[in-house]
Amino acid sequence: MGNGHRRLFRALGVTLLELLITLGLIGVLSAVAIPGYQAYLERAKIAAAKADILEISFMLERYLTFKNAYPTTLAELGAARLDPWGAPYRYLSMDGANVGQKRKDKSLHPLNSDYDLYSMGPDGQSQTPLTASASRDDIIRANNGGFVGVAEDY
Repeated sequence: MGNGHRRLFRALGVTLLELLITLGLIGVLSAVAIPGYQAYLERAKIAAAKADILEISFMLERYLTFKNAYPTTLAELGAARLDPWGAPYRYLSMDGANVGQKRKDKSLHPLNSDYDLYSMGPDGQSQTPLTASASRDDIIRANNGGFVGVAEDY
């Protein structure tokens, strides 16, 4: 190989330092981008759960209009479905429900007087009072539909 060929290969080559700098930059960008993307996905799932709860609420109101009572289950309504985290939505008609079954706010008053409808959220766990740590990430319907969102924000 002549001198001309060696110069050409060196001009096209990448030094080890350049390669390490490039890998370091890729690592830093990944460390910043991945958590942001995961937070975006979580916000999208929360938005989907809110939309589902509103849609099911409209179906429940139509059912009430035609049958003069709320159904006992979402399956009876034809709205049994899974939330974005893979768990079924929870529903409780207040007709015949005892106090221990009803969702409660910080003052331990029932959230709704017509029915409870909620998702257990990302952790898949829930308890009746919103003050319980397992309930803070639930997506709830409260004030008879006046609020639909994350329980922690209520």
